[in-house]
Amino acid sequence: MKKHFLFIILLLIAAPKLQAQTYQERTQKLTKYKGYFNFYWDEATGKIYLEIDKFNQEFLYVNSLPAGVGSNDLGLDRGQIGDSRIVKFIKIGPKVMLIQPNYNYRAVSNNTDERKSVEEAFAQSAIWGATAVATDGDKVLVDLTPFILKDSHHLGDRLGDSGQGSYSADENRSAVYLPNTKSFPDNTEFEAIITLAGKANGSEISSVTPDANSVTVRMHQSFIKLPDDKYKPRKFDTRSGYFGIEYMDFATPIGDPIVKRLLSRHRLEKKDPAAAISEPVKPIIYYVDRGAPEPVRSALIEGASWWNQAFEAAGYKNAFIVKLLPEDADPMDIRYNIIQWVHRSTRGWSYGASINDPRTGEIIKGQVSLGSLRDRQDYLIAEGLLQPYEDGKPVSDKMLQLALARLRQLSAHEVGHTLGLQHNFTASVNDRASVMDYPPPVVALNTDGTIDVSKAYKTEIGGYDKRAILYGYQDFPAGTNEDEALKSIIGETIKKGFLFISDEDARPSGSAHPQAHLWDSGNNAADELNRLMALRKSVLDNFSVKAIRQDAPMATLEEVLVPMYLIHRYQTEAAAKMLGGLYYTFALKNDRQTVTKMVPPAEQWKAFDALMGTLKPDALALPEKLIAMIPPRPTGYPRTRETFKARTGVTFDPMAAAESAASTTLSFMLHPERAARLVEYQSRDNTQPGLLSVLNKLVAQTWKAPQAPGYKGELQRLVNNLALKQILQLAANTNAAESVRGIALLQIDDLKKWMQSALPTTTDSRKANLLFGLAQIKQFEATPDKFQPAKVLAMPDGSPIGANADGVY
Repeated sequence: MKKHFLFIILLLIAAPKLQAQTYQERTQKLTKYKGYFNFYWDEATGKIYLEIDKFNQEFLYVNSLPAGVGSNDLGLDRGQIGDSRIVKFIKIGPKVMLIQPNYNYRAVSNNTDERKSVEEAFAQSAIWGATAVATDGDKVLVDLTPFILKDSHHLGDRLGDSGQGSYSADENRSAVYLPNTKSFPDNTEFEAIITLAGKANGSEISSVTPDANSVTVRMHQSFIKLPDDKYKPRKFDTRSGYFGIEYMDFATPIGDPIVKRLLSRHRLEKKDPAAAISEPVKPIIYYVDRGAPEPVRSALIEGASWWNQAFEAAGYKNAFIVKLLPEDADPMDIRYNIIQWVHRSTRGWSYGASINDPRTGEIIKGQVSLGSLRDRQDYLIAEGLLQPYEDGKPVSDKMLQLALARLRQLSAHEVGHTLGLQHNFTASVNDRASVMDYPPPVVALNTDGTIDVSKAYKTEIGGYDKRAILYGYQDFPAGTNEDEALKSIIGETIKKGFLFISDEDARPSGSAHPQAHLWDSGNNAADELNRLMALRKSVLDNFSVKAIRQDAPMATLEEVLVPMYLIHRYQTEAAAKMLGGLYYTFALKNDRQTVTKMVPPAEQWKAFDALMGTLKPDALALPEKLIAMIPPRPTGYPRTRETFKARTGVTFDPMAAAESAASTTLSFMLHPERAARLVEYQSRDNTQPGLLSVLNKLVAQTWKAPQAPGYKGELQRLVNNLALKQILQLAANTNAAESVRGIALLQIDDLKKWMQSALPTTTDSRKANLLFGLAQIKQFEATPDKFQPAKVLAMPDGSPIGANADGVY
């Protein structure tokens, strides 16, 4: 017993010595990485120890995803940048915390007390904490491993929110990824293999993982030295087409706006600001992913390099350079602006993101992610247009050239985002004036019936893009009044006819601007829709087995048919915006722009006629010889989100294809917001069409129009039913304006009386149509606020996949 007691006493005496290892003792057997933050690697335990010698010094903290999930729908791609935040380490006793100050609220002032009052008024965030394991003067050592192995990209939450299952990071199946854990003079990089473990219940995650209960990715975290104070922020102008940052400045004089807005842009300075043409102090360099194959790689380099044309127009020489990423470079390294080639299980959106200094808006790193399956969709479209596969003849390279031309445009577009530019969805009406619009392939119908794709996409930067770069990056000589100079640039841009309209004004299907659309072409949406319908008719009339490769299953004709049958889908939406449309600008006081103007009535009726043209049986019908060529899907080739849905079981359903196209047109025409504008605008100007006139014409050209026999008559009755459903839904929609619902009710009552009067004298097929219509009206009248007709079949996914996706491109 005495021996045991003596052993305990000796152990207690020795314990403090065991715990009190010096800084040198803790680190002497570890591998040291020197850089912005020094850190140590412990091979024996797999731990990272961070040396902190910069307390209360702010730096930038960024998380990213270097190895992703591979699903466009989940949006967790390789190279995805997460949050950027300014942080700092503070020390209280042995405790170390990583604090995020609140830069949304500031006092830009030399008065310390004024700044302090704002800092203390709003909450900060402690985003991590640890206890020092050793100290050496002002330096402390902390075990950073738990921080590195956490789910920094919030994949668990994002998978849960998307219905894929419940996941959390499993430390036992996670580890530091040492090859990409490095330290440089201005940035320190940490990477880890992270396993999200849980119970999967979603089809998307199951489709892209070997075991959906174990999702293993890599997550990256960067500590970055903040830029110096020599960068000069540039004032944000809503007409400029740039992204920006904003914050509240409580040091602002009471007569000035308290919200401050600054442009997002790279730092670029001329060596000689007074010179008309000057080399930059430091060029903007972008690097292309070595994993992109040829000829894709060259197309990406060429397209991104177009931006040098814009910088040249702004007076710079060799200011924008595109290179191949060096072999030993880490794409996540903050020093490299990256154009990355990203693989997914399906085609999907591409992205242009950036890491910004939240204080000033300065772009520190641009990161472009381009979906690798997009070029195959363009190739597919070209196959449908050109019908290239003729027995015994070599296959033309026109499909490849069209796909590469699209990739150049795509590369330029996404790089544009990382230069600070938003989408500009009015550029297409001005000779495709910007790569920041969404471009459809502009194709023409030759007199001999062949299709010309030689000018499908632009081959250079647009005129608007040059003006935008001039505003964002022009370096003014000393003594210049920058505010006045910038106003002059915007004024000249407007005078040249360039207009900027944003995502928020173009994406919603009920939006009003008649020139702001995605994937449209031409300077008049209705005229272009008519032109496109004529081209579509020619393509469908001549559609044949030459659209698919030798030995391809005949059923795969449908894959090529889909984008041809629906080639007008986006132009239809564009034409619909002319109905109840409003021209407007982001005008400032006294800038001499037209603020608002209703679309002239004649233009609206032209759009109405063009839209009705897409609903006619002749437009919806497929040639009998083509329908007969498409058999049920063979084994190994199931229906997908990119083929038509069917109501006929395994067989190809041409009526379902027509239903998806026609219902989409009608939903655009009778969108509740558009209907409300039609009512309002006519009340202010009785020459405007008005909702009742639109409904009267719609019913006259559907239900009350002569019915053709056979297949085309069946298509007419399909459109009749769809039109009635849209009117009933408009009347039942409690979110619609009550005046709209009232006019819809009036139309329903008139149509009901007409149907009842037409019943005794009609044929059986039309009688069935009338009886079904009356039954739908009766169902609506029983419970109007709860009326829900059977769902219509949706179009196959579209732009670029998922018709309602909100991707960047």
